[in-house]
Amino acid sequence: MSGPAVILLGPMGAGKTSVGRELAARLDVPFDDLDAMIVAEAGRPIPAIFESEGEAGFRELEAAVLERALASCRGVLSLGGGAPLHPASRERLRGGPVVLLEIDERTATSRIGRGHGRPMLAGGADPMVRWRELARARGPVYRELARWSVDTGRGSAASVARAITDMMGRDLLSLPEEENP
Repeated sequence: MSGPAVILLGPMGAGKTSVGRELAARLDVPFDDLDAMIVAEAGRPIPAIFESEGEAGFRELEAAVLERALASCRGVLSLGGGAPLHPASRERLRGGPVVLLEIDERTATSRIGRGHGRPMLAGGADPMVRWRELARARGPVYRELARWSVDTGRGSAASVARAITDMMGRDLLSLPEEENP
């Protein structure tokens, strides 16, 4: 198999990292988080990248790291909420094993709080105003790329991971015979 077994995308607060870790453990495959890979490559936190290079600079770096991740990751890959917005990234994700993690606004509010450490929510008195704008703008792209979607607002990360494997079917996630050790 080439590339990740599962790619998770969705809005901020949907649980991409926590569900991704649970899903990877459930499938006994590696877990990779694109935001963590970006931080490792840049040698600084995402807010610092936004501050020095702006969103456009961050998105270019994110697209480059995603390209490498799609070639090297073999398990579950969790994306940042804006990753599929870059045109090249969107094309690379198209047709992949993409799962959209959906969340309602009330649950998002409880999960993201005041938005600290989330540059895309910075600058306003109410981070949920910006969250709603981003969710509306990004939602069509998420739905266009996703083969499957699951509501992450109810239940634990483990129960969401179980729902994903049930939905996708274990046969889609197993390695081809020639790649099994």
